[in-house]
Amino acid sequence: MWFNLILIIVLIICVLTDIKERRIYNKVIFPSLLLAFLSHLNLGGWQNLYTSLIGFGVGFGLLFIPYFLGGIGAGDVKLLALIGALKGPSFVFYTSLYMAIAGGIIAFILLFLQKRLHITLQGLFFYLYSLKHGIKVPSFIDNHDLSNTYPYGIAIAIGAFVSLVFERGL
Repeated sequence: MWFNLILIIVLIICVLTDIKERRIYNKVIFPSLLLAFLSHLNLGGWQNLYTSLIGFGVGFGLLFIPYFLGGIGAGDVKLLALIGALKGPSFVFYTSLYMAIAGGIIAFILLFLQKRLHITLQGLFFYLYSLKHGIKVPSFIDNHDLSNTYPYGIAIAIGAFVSLVFERGL
């Protein structure tokens, strides 16, 4: 229950700052991470600390490549790593699956609201169709589309809350 409380508080703070300022602050993540490691060590010994470290690594690893490719912010990577440190590798893995679904739904809704869904789906269809038939067709994505982002901390928080619900932790 202690780790769920920490997780919920951190998620609320991070979602609010991500929406308002488009940042997830280290001054929230790092103390929470230290608290997670020390709590695991104190409550469960070295084995729990080891599991926490593995969870941290899994969470970090899941978003490291998207971060390296420029598709996601460093704060999002650290937030998912913190989730892994708090709740373990299995929890953070399921969180990432729910996060991906939530992120896709949010992106779909934003494209719809911006009246760009039809153009984006049409471009994707033509691009995939050309790949299937070995034809080199340029991508229909322009630089303006690549600059449209949204605070992904929302999707991460949704994924974590869904994982908590399925874990019967709330």
